[in-house]
Amino acid sequence: MPNALDFLLHSDKHLLEFVHTYGNWVYGLLFAIVFAETGFVVTPFLPGDSLLFATGALCATGALSTPVAIVLLAAAAFTGNAVNYTIGRIVGPRAFSATDSSHLSHRLLNREHIQRAHAFFEQYGGKAVVLSRFVPIVRTFLPFVAGVAQMAPSSFAFYNLVGAIGWVGLCFGAGWFFGNVPVVKEHFSLVTIGIVIVSILPMVVEYVRHRRR
Repeated sequence: MPNALDFLLHSDKHLLEFVHTYGNWVYGLLFAIVFAETGFVVTPFLPGDSLLFATGALCATGALSTPVAIVLLAAAAFTGNAVNYTIGRIVGPRAFSATDSSHLSHRLLNREHIQRAHAFFEQYGGKAVVLSRFVPIVRTFLPFVAGVAQMAPSSFAFYNLVGAIGWVGLCFGAGWFFGNVPVVKEHFSLVTIGIVIVSILPMVVEYVRHRRR
């Protein structure tokens, strides 16, 4: 069984092996990985962008159904973020309701910080939710923080849907159109690293713009 780093760098080969071994059960595996990567703050190490890219490349060969894969992946991305947000929304108020100042939640979390976070999501929440989709690790933690900050559920749901469709569509589409180009297939690990670097750029640009303002 491949470790996380090996699966990340060579997800195209491992995914094809899983298709040959498990057949249609691979759809469930893809759903579970994307759901967990976006739904639980303890699993940010799971592959996201590279897995979508590899799945798109595999669908282009006919090994998997393109419509089924897209719908399942988008649903996994949306529900994963929704669960993560819900957990944060439930845990946040309980953590801050404790009256004992020596309580662990008071030492790890700060009421003033959570109020600032709430103000941030009220002003930039939608943009942050969408952009975070394209940034590894950040997309795992931001829905939880949005929940803790009590971002409006309807607002989060809308931008969560936009982000899920945009993220899956872009990464999957890139894999479908370019994943089987010989130079890409031969250097997939380098392409994977490049995907991670490119995915960080939108947040860096937004941070620089915010600092300038």
